[in-house]
Amino acid sequence: MDCWMRVAGNLAIAAMLWLGTFSPLCGQQPAVHFWHPAGLPPGAIGSQQLARGGPLPGFFQPVEIRAPAKVLISLAEGGRFRQPTASPVRVGLLVGQVYRLAAINLPLQPGVAVYPTIEIVDRLYAPRGMETRFPVIIELTKEDLELAAQGKFVTRVVYVEDPQAALPASGTGDQSWFDVAPGMDPLTVADTLGRPIAIVRMGGRVPSEGEADMGFLFGCPPFLSLPGPATSTAETKPKAAPPATKSRAEAAPK
Repeated sequence: MDCWMRVAGNLAIAAMLWLGTFSPLCGQQPAVHFWHPAGLPPGAIGSQQLARGGPLPGFFQPVEIRAPAKVLISLAEGGRFRQPTASPVRVGLLVGQVYRLAAINLPLQPGVAVYPTIEIVDRLYAPRGMETRFPVIIELTKEDLELAAQGKFVTRVVYVEDPQAALPASGTGDQSWFDVAPGMDPLTVADTLGRPIAIVRMGGRVPSEGEADMGFLFGCPPFLSLPGPATSTAETKPKAAPPATKSRAEAAPK
C-alpha cells in the first residue's frame, strides 16, 4: 500500500492560540497529547479523548469547512443529508463525535460525490464570547477530493502549532501542508509539532445503493449552524488556518 502524509503549519494561528497550546520549557520534552494511531476507526480517538476528562464533553467547536469553487457541501442531519450549500460552511461540532458530510459537484467530475468524515478530537480556547471568530479550518482541497474520488484514502490531521517550535514566518491565510514519509503516523507527527484538533478522512466508503443509513452517518450527532464570515474570502485576506498533517493510501471502496 502506497502511503503519504502531509503536514501544514501557520504561525499566526499558533500565536493567537498561545493560551490554548502547551509551552514546554527550554530543554524539556514537548507534551504528548495522543497515544493512539490515526488508523483507528473513526470515533475511537475522540471517545478516548472524552474519557480523559477536562473541558471537552458537550463543547461545540466552531469549524469552517472550505472547498474548491462550485463544490457544494452537505452535512448529515436527522438521518439524511441537508440541502447542499457553497463553501465556506460554518458549524459547531461536538468534541469526540464523528460527522459525515457530502462534497458534491467535484471539479471536472459532474455527478460525482465524496463523503468525508470529520472527527473533532480536541478544542480551541478562544477568549470567552469570541469562539466563533476563530474556527478550526477544515479544507477539502481539489487534490484530496480527486484522490478520494479515485478510491484512494486520504487522512488529514489538523493541529495547532506549538508557538515555541513554529517556523518564524508570517502566514498567508491558506492552510499549508507537507507530506509525511511512508510508514509514519500523521497523528504522531502532528503531536510532535503541536496539539491535534481534528481528523478528516475521505475516500473508500459511499452510501449503499445511494441510501445513507445511521451507521454510515455515525448516528448523526447534533451540530450548530453558525453564521458565515462577515465578508467573502475574495474581498478580504483570510485569517490564518490551523495546520494539518495528511496521509494518503490506496483503499478499496467498501
